[in-house]
Amino acid sequence: MYSYYSTRALWAAAVGIAVASAISTARADIRDYEFQLVDKAVKTGEAIISVRLIHKPDGKPVSDAIIFAKRLDMAPDGMETMKATIDAMPSSVPGVYKFKAAVTAEGGWQLSLGAKVQGETGTIESKLVLKATP
Repeated sequence: MYSYYSTRALWAAAVGIAVASAISTARADIRDYEFQLVDKAVKTGEAIISVRLIHKPDGKPVSDAIIFAKRLDMAPDGMETMKATIDAMPSSVPGVYKFKAAVTAEGGWQLSLGAKVQGETGTIESKLVLKATP
């Protein structure tokens, strides 16, 4: 009779450990991440666009994302075929990603980004609207 209770106790402990380890390795939902424009306006010409990636539940910056897709076009003004060249730049601020772009016209521009966060499944897709002024 003693071994029956010992076996049940060991089984319950094993199940508890398995559940606890599953909870501790649970990842955040990819929808918990968000890109935000640092400045919503840029000057025409060669512009520097800065975006911040945050983990929304705690507001902390995310520095280890891999941005694999980037596009800058005038979709907000109905001219999605008018696009600008855009290149990634280094940033010294944690969670801030910088881009150099040739903004050729005044008006609304849309920055589209696709990124992966280390250790998370899924892709962050974001469309941010900024204004170009003279």
